[in-house]
Amino acid sequence: MTSALSKLAPGIGALAISLSVSAAPTTQTSTDDLLDRFWSPDHLSPFECRAGILNSTPLGLPRCMRVENMMHHQDMFYAIAQANDGNRAAGLPGYDATVDYVRTTLESAGYDVTVQTFPFTAFYPVAEGELAALAPAPQTYVWNEDFTYLSQTEPGDVSGTVVPVDLMLVDGNASTSGCEAEDFAGFPAGSIALVQRGACNFGLKAENAAAAGATGVIIFNQGNTEDRTGLINATLGEAYSGNVPVFFATYDNGVSWSQTADLQLNMVSNVVREQTETYNVITETRRGDGDNVVMVGAHLDSVFEGAGINDNGSGSAALLEMALQMKRAYPRNKVRFAWWGAEEAGLVGSTWYVNQLSDEAKEQIKVYLNFDMIASPNFGYFIYDGDGSDFGLEGPPGSAATEALFEKYFELRGLPSEGTEISFRSDYAQFFTDGIPFGGLFTGAEVLKTEEQAAKFGGDVDVAFDPCYHAECDDITNLDERAFEVNADATAFVTSWLSLSTRLIDDEIAAAEEAEPTAGARALSLEQGYDITHWGKHWIK
Repeated sequence: MTSALSKLAPGIGALAISLSVSAAPTTQTSTDDLLDRFWSPDHLSPFECRAGILNSTPLGLPRCMRVENMMHHQDMFYAIAQANDGNRAAGLPGYDATVDYVRTTLESAGYDVTVQTFPFTAFYPVAEGELAALAPAPQTYVWNEDFTYLSQTEPGDVSGTVVPVDLMLVDGNASTSGCEAEDFAGFPAGSIALVQRGACNFGLKAENAAAAGATGVIIFNQGNTEDRTGLINATLGEAYSGNVPVFFATYDNGVSWSQTADLQLNMVSNVVREQTETYNVITETRRGDGDNVVMVGAHLDSVFEGAGINDNGSGSAALLEMALQMKRAYPRNKVRFAWWGAEEAGLVGSTWYVNQLSDEAKEQIKVYLNFDMIASPNFGYFIYDGDGSDFGLEGPPGSAATEALFEKYFELRGLPSEGTEISFRSDYAQFFTDGIPFGGLFTGAEVLKTEEQAAKFGGDVDVAFDPCYHAECDDITNLDERAFEVNADATAFVTSWLSLSTRLIDDEIAAAEEAEPTAGARALSLEQGYDITHWGKHWIK
């Protein structure tokens, strides 16, 4: 990290000197105060961002990223959601209308736009699930307290005798329940399989149960640690093919059910799951080296429950405004913009995009920058931990330099920042696993803000960074405009810098290849095994 920062210093210093001279303060003012005022001015001349000169520099482009312009896009996203059952979820009319808005806005600015169709499995809860004991004693269980859906469960109304499968009910257990077909040896067809979390993906457990003749599956939490006892936001995966309903339950309920003789349960899954298609929106600058692409992306879809104004109208609106501001820019490297579809269904659009690229096309992407939730109301300034210094998982070579560039932006502006874990919860995931350098920003979701973070960023202790995460209240009021502008400026600073030179990334890749001369940097990343617990916003194992 130190070497990357030192390489940044000369160029940054020149920017600061230029700014200090142009500002000509009459009183002593720090450089970070000057930059903050310059990048977020009270007023902007109507002509200074129209010629393409200011828009072409990492100093000038952030100045052109005005929060009032981004809020116009957010107002449009919100109006679309209000006109379409309150959401912009992929596969539904609200998402299609959002795609049309982004496409027509870009086309009116002179961009050639590709609306890229891809298949996906749409999943929408229609109503709360139902779970009840029929024998030996009737009992009704409470939705979202005792049990919940696994995303991508099939619909259905099934009843059967509950059969525990290879459970391990001890402290610190290493459950592998349901991970092998052999776990279901002798399983009576027509029963409900009771399976414990642990070791392998939920989808595999459910498919093994279905193959053994289960009519329904309940996966309960593992219980090996205190944080693995309650309900979680889990998925079977978009490719789930078990064709039976699957619920997730608390550890305590799982233990109780496993110890109840002759237990019969009724499961009612009130969901829609269907094969359909939806869209990515892709465009790129007319100028720039097409063999050295800086790619920036944000997911365009909301969850079914709400309008998705912070998640992820914020990243999408910032990206749209940056594309509009760069329409007359003069990048040396081509900048490619992507608005991903079906992220909330499990990163489907971005995963499909990367997987259908040729090896040559992947090599042309020098770096991928991801912006997913950049205006959380109780925000923190988080940068993806590309060098692994905070959470131990290092990104593909070039990711550390990208993180350093974001860190330098916040340092220049006199603002705090901290690393955020590479957790495969957003659209960088497939780029990462294919060895493409990545970076990006995040302002926090359902996790509670700590006392230390509140001291650093302001805001409320023990309150979620976004209290309306994945909820109906993620509406036009659910954002912080200061965080929105600061992070949009950061996207512009880093994108503009890399559009002019990717030397920082090139040097890091070259160093990695020199250290391992028998394999390229991307091949090294692909050979690594990652313990991926999320794919998108859901737990997968």
